[in-house]
Amino acid sequence: MTLKKQSIRKNMHITSEGRNIPKDEIIQLSENWSEKQENFFRKMLKQGGQFKINGVPYKVVLELRDDLDSNGNAPVNIPPGPGERSF
Repeated sequence: MTLKKQSIRKNMHITSEGRNIPKDEIIQLSENWSEKQENFFRKMLKQGGQFKINGVPYKVVLELRDDLDSNGNAPVNIPPGPGERSF
């Protein structure tokens, strides 16, 4: 079972030996991985970091969102209540 395109999100930057790797190439490489290696790669996609699979070094850097609150929730826009008008 290989990785799917939706496994790799847009906020993840994956490099190998200093070269940025596109999604399609990672999916092709994952066809030769065992299930254990694939699960490890998925785990590292979530948390980021440096690791090796089959002797090939990978580095996953995650873009952190700066608009999240301390609990990791996106900002909520509350509509103004009745009588609360801003002019």
